[in-house]
Amino acid sequence: MEEKNVIEETVSEEAVQTEEVKETESKEMKELKEQLEKAEAERVATNDKYLRMIAEYDNYRKRSTKEKESAYADAYCDAIGAILPVIDNLERALAYSEGETLTEGVKMTLKQFEDTMERLGMKAYGERGDEFDPRIHNAIMQTEDPELGENRIAAVMQKGYCKGDKIIRHAMVTVTG
Repeated sequence: MEEKNVIEETVSEEAVQTEEVKETESKEMKELKEQLEKAEAERVATNDKYLRMIAEYDNYRKRSTKEKESAYADAYCDAIGAILPVIDNLERALAYSEGETLTEGVKMTLKQFEDTMERLGMKAYGERGDEFDPRIHNAIMQTEDPELGENRIAAVMQKGYCKGDKIIRHAMVTVTG
């Protein structure tokens, strides 16, 4: 019987040891799973930060490019706007000159200047008879002119200029009512 008790105690001890080993392995496995989950969460967070940083940089690059283009267009238009009074004065001199050589010289200068503006992409607008458009014309007077009809430009006081879709200066006109 004693042998049986010794064997039972040995078996019982082995069972306890096996259970302890299983518990230890289970705890280690649980800790490893927790570490794996934590590492996976950190990887996901880092990847998200990385993707956001790439998107932010791409947006910055696009915004910078757009700002550069806008700055160039604004500077270009400001420079051309400063030159426009010269054209106005040439047109006025031409309208009130009497000497033929003076008239011819002003005409040639004006033609050269208009050609230069055209090469730079500038377009003049606002001619007698055109339809009035408040987006690009500035009406300073209203008059009656049965020959033209209603809502037409009767006279142009100052031509308007644009480059592409950007208005440099609105045309100052008299409109028929």
